Amino acid sequence: MDGRKIILLVGALVIAAITAFMARTLMLGSSAPVAGAQVQAGPVSSVKVLVATRALPVGTILGPDSMRFQPWPEELIENAYHLEGKTDLKALQGTVVRFAVPAGQPIAQGSLVRPGDRGFLAAALGPGMRAVTVPVSAQSAVAGFVFPGDRVDLILTQSVPGGGDGPPLKASETVLRNLRVLATDQRVDNQTDEAGKSVVSTYSTVTVEVTPRIAEKIAVAQTVGDLSLSLRSIADNTAELEEAIASGEVSVPQTDDPRAEKAMLASLAARPIEARSSVSTGADVSRFQRSSVPGRSAEGSGNVGAPAAMPGMAPGAAPVSGGMGPVVRVSRGTAVTAVEVGGKK
Repeated sequence: MDGRKIILLVGALVIAAITAFMARTLMLGSSAPVAGAQVQAGPVSSVKVLVATRALPVGTILGPDSMRFQPWPEELIENAYHLEGKTDLKALQGTVVRFAVPAGQPIAQGSLVRPGDRGFLAAALGPGMRAVTVPVSAQSAVAGFVFPGDRVDLILTQSVPGGGDGPPLKASETVLRNLRVLATDQRVDNQTDEAGKSVVSTYSTVTVEVTPRIAEKIAVAQTVGDLSLSLRSIADNTAELEEAIASGEVSVPQTDDPRAEKAMLASLAARPIEARSSVSTGADVSRFQRSSVPGRSAEGSGNVGAPAAMPGMAPGAAPVSGGMGPVVRVSRGTAVTAVEVGGKK
């Protein structure tokens, strides 16, 4: 190989090396292009729909704390939703949930029943509950201060004649507790004036929510005596909660979950109570009234003309009358026999 070819080959190698070095330098010195994507935020929806602030089961009566307006994507808005600016919240208060609404979900128009609509009362009833109407007067209905949604106790007042002399026994007892008022007369909502305040008006009937067994008791109570209402406080009754837990009527959750405890308290507050009735008789009000049912007179027991006990007198004593000495009255069931002391039965 001659020298000229060798020189050309070496020159080519040098040029190739220099080119490779320069290409490497350029590649290392320049940063790789980064594909930047600019995310542009779309327009925020200004439309707000009415949603449930908590889970609303069937039969829930809507209040101001049950719903609120919340922004909602425009493409997901349905015609059945309640929109802000087109919905009156005051008009929705008192309506009843027909279909369950989860928390945070829109409240559709078809899921509510308004007062006066067909099926409103049936939708307001809880599962397994019944509606019973009780006749009342202005005095027995707390002068009209009982409104739908309140809870009341039912008091039965009756007169028990018995079989003896003297006035009959006057008795009053709380037979049922914690009944939810569904309607007064034929109104299921509260009347309000121009200022939004509740209007107190008298009514002749009150419809309450009860169990089937309590409905039977109320039907019998109406034939026994007069019924009146006693308005309950909104505050929880701690004593009744302790009694319900001790008797096993309410099961205490085994976890520390506050939601389970809240559900237990809600179930207790919503259940009617038919036990633990308290009784007051005429003697508790006046010393001239009886404290027990009067017994039979002594006629036909062999002691005709035996004096009857006066109201308030002990059952085993009798006054001394002319021709008779001290007398002891012996009771055998409902039969009362007057026995002279020292004599024979």
